[in-house]
Amino acid sequence: MAFDEGLAQRIRESRGEGLDEKKMFGGLAFLDRGNMVFGVMGDVLMVRVGSERHESAISQPHARKMDFTGRPMRGMIYVDPPGIEDDGDL
Repeated sequence: MAFDEGLAQRIRESRGEGLDEKKMFGGLAFLDRGNMVFGVMGDVLMVRVGSERHESAISQPHARKMDFTGRPMRGMIYVDPPGIEDDGDL
């Protein structure tokens, strides 16, 4: 699966300073000390929110459980494109 290079560039410009990048899961992951904090799969943003904020995060508009393997990954969410259209939303 290809990833949205434009979204990846927006992450680099707004949040990516000091983060490493690695192609993973058919997309692009942004890592802090080896731990993924953001990722791009297709045009969807993946975000590590932590288990304590998981329920609150998935209740937000355009956010949903990250179920990459068919099983939800607690502490990780997907944010669909309408939720990240504006740089301020990102």
